[in-house]
Amino acid sequence: MYAGLKRTPCCLCAREETHTRIAVPPRAITLMKNGEPIAWRDVVGTVTLRFCRDDWELVRDLAIEMDTHPLSRCNAAHVSLDLREDHEALLSATKEATDQTELESTLEARAEETLAAAQDPHTEARDVVEAIVVLCALEDLGVRSGDASTPATNASTGSHP
Repeated sequence: MYAGLKRTPCCLCAREETHTRIAVPPRAITLMKNGEPIAWRDVVGTVTLRFCRDDWELVRDLAIEMDTHPLSRCNAAHVSLDLREDHEALLSATKEATDQTELESTLEARAEETLAAAQDPHTEARDVVEAIVVLCALEDLGVRSGDASTPATNASTGSHP
């Protein structure tokens, strides 16, 4: 069941014209404004955040220069996501909560690979920023230990969206 919008506004300022998008794990919704009512365990796949050009520069700087994320300032009402079907309402049957650990592990591994290749000229700045945001979010959520250092400050930032 689709629950989000295909064309969502900037999750920071709500500007309709967006420049760049990144994907984060569903549990990251809990770090966002207005994320409390969203059942993150019912999200299928990743959550997509979009940023306008001005806010993307801020997000890029936060990630690359400060090794952090802007999720606490992002509005969960402006993300794109898919929710699983509500079997409890349709069938009067209870379905177990979705286990998001496999998706989180996949995103973490992909992010670590991206950061390991940050100096490669084929690695885009957008991918590096997404990797840093994913890893920082997982660390803030207590899913990642945080003892692995991210080579964000040495990454080539380029100007690729």
